[in-house]
Amino acid sequence: HRLTASCRILNTCSAKPAPAGFRRVSSTGEPSSCPVPGLGPGVLEMRVKEGSKIRNLLGFAMSRLQGGGHVSPVSQVMFTGTGRAITKTITCAEIMKRHIRGLHQVSKLQYRTVREVWQSREDESIQMTVVKKVPAIYIFLSKEPLDPLELGYQSPAEMSSSSEENTSGAATDVPFTHLPLRFCPQHFV
Repeated sequence: HRLTASCRILNTCSAKPAPAGFRRVSSTGEPSSCPVPGLGPGVLEMRVKEGSKIRNLLGFAMSRLQGGGHVSPVSQVMFTGTGRAITKTITCAEIMKRHIRGLHQVSKLQYRTVREVWQSREDESIQMTVVKKVPAIYIFLSKEPLDPLELGYQSPAEMSSSSEENTSGAATDVPFTHLPLRFCPQHFV
């Protein structure tokens, strides 16, 4: 005879401590479709996790957008993050937009359903199921123009400074070598 307790928690994203006397035995997220319409096959997807290192994410994504290395360059990148990784996802996109000029952006938010099963440490026949609605963000950056009427669209920012002035008015890439040391590939170890 198995006793199952059910608990429903809605719209939570913080990692709360484990319920007293319980341990998590499984965690599954329901698949969700990408909310950004019209993505092509050559989009680089960067899944940002809570423990991801920003320098590693940006080093890889920038080298692919700028055509570095032995792989073919891409012109579009999608940063995705869920729960507590949302702020890190936004940070990655903003830093990339600052260093690679002329990027168009579409941002979308949605909630994903996550189901966790917790088991009692004292009596393994007692389980608790927790259903959470966790926020997720999708930030699509493209060198190619996007539909400006799309909800969540941001046009490329026009930034100019005395050292990086662009007299032609065209979008330019800031060379990867001009990034702060913590973003340079030779410092990835």
